Amino acid sequence: MNHKGRDARSSFIDHLRVERGLSENTISSYTRDLSYFLAYLEEKNIGLESITAQTLIDFEVSLRVRSLAVSSINRTNSTVKSFLIYLAREFSLNLPTGEITSHRIARKLPKALSIDEITQLISSSGSLSSAHSLRDIALVELLYSTGGRVSEIIGVNLSDLAKITSDDETIQTIKLRGKGSKERIVPIGSFALQALDNYLVRLRPALAARAHRDDGALFLNSRGGRISRQSAWSIVSEAAKACGLENKVSPHALRHSYATHLLDGGADIRVVQELLGHSSVTTTQIYTLVTIDRLRQSYASAHPRAQ
Repeated sequence: MNHKGRDARSSFIDHLRVERGLSENTISSYTRDLSYFLAYLEEKNIGLESITAQTLIDFEVSLRVRSLAVSSINRTNSTVKSFLIYLAREFSLNLPTGEITSHRIARKLPKALSIDEITQLISSSGSLSSAHSLRDIALVELLYSTGGRVSEIIGVNLSDLAKITSDDETIQTIKLRGKGSKERIVPIGSFALQALDNYLVRLRPALAARAHRDDGALFLNSRGGRISRQSAWSIVSEAAKACGLENKVSPHALRHSYATHLLDGGADIRVVQELLGHSSVTTTQIYTLVTIDRLRQSYASAHPRAQ
């Protein structure tokens, strides 16, 4: 990448971080997608000021040659469009920002695990590492109990745990920081709370003692530091593999299951929207398709005149 390309990318990334306040995970995605585009420009010896509509068409063709999914191509195109709009505004370049379009893709329903499969996954997470089993069980329980993203759960601090008293009932809650630094308060179920208490009392103090200082992270690694997103996902994926669910578990599988089970149980979609941290109920409505699809399958298999 030439000097001008590096400067433009750095300026754009700073804009995303400082002015738009995007999360580090989102910024990493922008950086990765943008690197594809800048590498393509360098390969073709095309300067930023010389980008044309044909350049963008040829770039998309190069993405398709790599057999990328339509969703990945759309995401990369979106990144490039944001980058070009930024360059046009900040550096007064005449760039073809209107030439980039998104392609329709088939809507995929989220894959939700059954309640029995969730139970198997949680039990499996405690059988892989005797040294850290209390932490691993608490992590998986909390992912399912709160519907939090992996990145949100590993970002939780001890200070984010709180108790709320309403009437004669005390509810344990957790603060999650979602996309765009948006915060939401979510209740913790009794099973997850018990697993969390076991971890906090019987294991976390020993892990924290291995670090120079305790930064207050809820989930710690073997060196006493905050557990990484990769390590947290590894805990879930290894547990899934151990109980034969490796093909059913994705980074969002527990979150999808959380939402689906809430709706199956009769929860109001607006409540589920708040719990998931969706800015629009339209995003949450995809989970209603899962429950409707499940009802359709049950009807088709059980009713004598369904087919």
